[in-house]
Amino acid sequence: MIKAIIFDVGGVLIRTETRNARANLEARLGLAPGAAEMLVFNGPLGIQAQSGALTSQALWAAVQAELQLDAAGLAAFRAEFFGGDRLDTELLALVRRLHERYQTAIISNAMDDLLEVVTNQYPLADAFDLIVGSAYQKVMKPAPEIFLWTLAQLGREPHEAVFIDDFAHNIAGARAVGMAAIHYQPGIDLAAELAALGVEVLDAG
Repeated sequence: MIKAIIFDVGGVLIRTETRNARANLEARLGLAPGAAEMLVFNGPLGIQAQSGALTSQALWAAVQAELQLDAAGLAAFRAEFFGGDRLDTELLALVRRLHERYQTAIISNAMDDLLEVVTNQYPLADAFDLIVGSAYQKVMKPAPEIFLWTLAQLGREPHEAVFIDDFAHNIAGARAVGMAAIHYQPGIDLAAELAALGVEVLDAG
């Protein structure tokens, strides 16, 4: 029986609805398409920041140095880089309904500013019993340790939890430790997917 429902953040709760802002940013700075994401998220610095080997402050300082930006330029870069990101308010409403009956948690590959992001920038932290970030634990999905640590904190066995993520390799990692998992994609009927696992989803209203 499912007793805990665990969500990813980026690509699920908070999604980049449009990459126009990043494309415009790259064009303005003379960067190749995708270079901004490589610099912040997917390259060596981004991976170090998400694995806790580099602080978010140090990451942004490195971005500033790499692109030769002054303080105002870095602030503009960050605003444009995240300019297409949106909180899925309908999904958050579903999480809040689930939270009435189930434990809810987050496992996110994220920098050490995750709690700031989900508390102040996007007010969703109160909908969750536990927020687990890779930088804090110094281990990233899909490593089994981050799933098992989260389950231990929740007091749950793997078969009592379902994990929701937009990356197939993270879904595989959750299933490898014995959790149920749902591969999230925009347009998915998540309530129906959860109901198929025996989760009772309260109607809105």
